[in-house]
Amino acid sequence: MSCIVTPSTHRASFAIGDEATARRVVDLLTESFFEGEAAIAAFARPDGRWDVTAHFAQIPDQASIRELVRLAAGDAVAQNIAFDVVEAKDWVKASLEELVPVQAGRFIVHGGHDRAKVPPNKLGIEIEAALAFGTGHHGTTRGCLLLLDCVLKACRPARVLDLGTGSGVLAIAAAKARHGGVLASDIDFFSVGVARDNIRLNGAANFVRTIRASGFSGPQFAKTGPFDLVLANILANPLRQMATSMARHLVPSARVILSGLLPHQAASVIAAYRARGLVLQRQVVIEGWSSLLLRYAG
Repeated sequence: MSCIVTPSTHRASFAIGDEATARRVVDLLTESFFEGEAAIAAFARPDGRWDVTAHFAQIPDQASIRELVRLAAGDAVAQNIAFDVVEAKDWVKASLEELVPVQAGRFIVHGGHDRAKVPPNKLGIEIEAALAFGTGHHGTTRGCLLLLDCVLKACRPARVLDLGTGSGVLAIAAAKARHGGVLASDIDFFSVGVARDNIRLNGAANFVRTIRASGFSGPQFAKTGPFDLVLANILANPLRQMATSMARHLVPSARVILSGLLPHQAASVIAAYRARGLVLQRQVVIEGWSSLLLRYAG
């Protein structure tokens, strides 16, 4: 993994009482600097106030910054601006050190720094935070892994598809738990490359085949399927749209695990799949994300 070190920057930060004033300050500061000279952002706080932060590549004129803020937000806000320096840092390394292993049933998703912490009775899946997604800490990934563990306790699916594989974590989990083949697909070229790297890292290259494809398009799905188990951690709209194609690629009694759903979206997805012969068996909600386990009655 390569190091990604951000250079040191100069920072100005302050709080504002309402959104309209925060946006006014951000607009004025943004207009006052050439592109690349400053990065300015405002974020809402739980108490209703707003935090404004500006990062500068060079030491800013503090008096000028205070005057601009005073014009947009008043003297009190301008006087409370805090100036400091954010030191150069390898943020990827720092993020890895802050991530703790995540357990979901028999699976533990971890970074390389925690490889030795995986108990012998668990299946470790090594995914690095440098990839920016799919570390296992997201509620959708954990929900899918829990439901996968549930399925594998009840049966041993022979033909498995990880649709929208992303980092490859679900394909790796299914392959390592079964010591069997998995087809992993993604619409994004970069994601397919990331998945391949992770699959090799986890010693699953002999079991997982990765392809780039949109939905169920492409001859590989017909050649490899029909499937006993499909894992699809995507989003509600594409999941609804592919319900018919999904059913066409399943064997009778196949299991389907769907995720990437907000709780209020689950009902419409369940209805779309019920209309194609898939019945809900279990639903889990983790960190505001819903994951579904369906069984095909066709």
